Amino acid sequence: MASKVYFADFRAPSWRETLPQKFARLIMAAGFDDIDMDGKYVAIKMHFGEPGNMAYLRPNWAKVVVQLVKDKGGKPYLTDCNTLYVGGRKNALDHIESAYQNGFNPYNTGCHILIGDGLKGNDEVAVPVEGGEYVKEAKIGRAIMDADVFISLSHFKGHEQAGMGGALKNIGMGCGSRAGKMEQHNSGKPFVKAKKCVSCGSCAKICAHDAPQRGEDGKYFIDENRCVGCARCIAVCPKDAIQVKWDEAPAILNKKIAEYSKAVVDGRPCFHISLVLDVSPNCDCHAENDVPLVPNVGMFASFDPVALDQACADAVLAQPTIPNSVLKDCDCSSGDPFTAAHPDTDWRTCLEHAEKIGIGQREYELVNI
Repeated sequence: MASKVYFADFRAPSWRETLPQKFARLIMAAGFDDIDMDGKYVAIKMHFGEPGNMAYLRPNWAKVVVQLVKDKGGKPYLTDCNTLYVGGRKNALDHIESAYQNGFNPYNTGCHILIGDGLKGNDEVAVPVEGGEYVKEAKIGRAIMDADVFISLSHFKGHEQAGMGGALKNIGMGCGSRAGKMEQHNSGKPFVKAKKCVSCGSCAKICAHDAPQRGEDGKYFIDENRCVGCARCIAVCPKDAIQVKWDEAPAILNKKIAEYSKAVVDGRPCFHISLVLDVSPNCDCHAENDVPLVPNVGMFASFDPVALDQACADAVLAQPTIPNSVLKDCDCSSGDPFTAAHPDTDWRTCLEHAEKIGIGQREYELVNI
């Protein structure tokens, strides 16, 4: 049987129902009430937005989900894992501060924030991936794996490396620890940008494998034969001199995202929500955002993250493109704004692989609310 995906548009013209109330009604119609949350820890995985970005989901949406969890006796918390790149969410303190700047505080959302992989991005759990072709054990943030119930709340958008960022991207890449993110993005090891290195030795002190070595010029370099890819050196470098080679092929990246997603969702109750609005061409990890690719579409919810992503993608592909977006300079003759914006990517790879390894199915029945 096709998976059911529930949909509601953003129309709320009457005083009888506000948009948050309509959002709550959609979630409940999709079967949220069937999940036992009484006394359970409930992780709500979302993206708090890089400071400077204006396309991220506002805390108002999170507040609705938090309240519904509380109404069912659950103990909700918002969560995300630290980033691999240099930015405002590289460690838990900066990450929470960035979330506060963007409005995600307990007074606005009704619950606290827990950064999934801890202070320096290394608080992780090795989770076996059944049927994984590229990942045998996914490195997932501990605070995410400790939850009894998992909910993904995703901003559906484009992505410069995966092609599309939906539920699977939010789950797979977003729940990976720093080492987990590096495993997905990178087929090699980190390297030291010599011009930035101040020879402080922080990388050498944190490494358990003696991979950072001091060269003849006094600068450090990474011995790839010793490096195991844990990415701890990236977290402690005070000058951001240690960086990642973003060299994984888009197709392999998408398959790894699917396998990391499987590690997160297997074995516990899960529910998935995506909002197709401000469909920016790039991830909310950017400290900026561009004009949306298409007009706002609506709200989607399902127990099946694969069907959910497929439904959202189909809805985007059915929309007219916005004339003054980045697509004005792209070949959009295929009718696919994601591949038009990022020609080297194919977002379908992730969904196909996710279906293959048993996360869900691409066939869906759309239920309008």
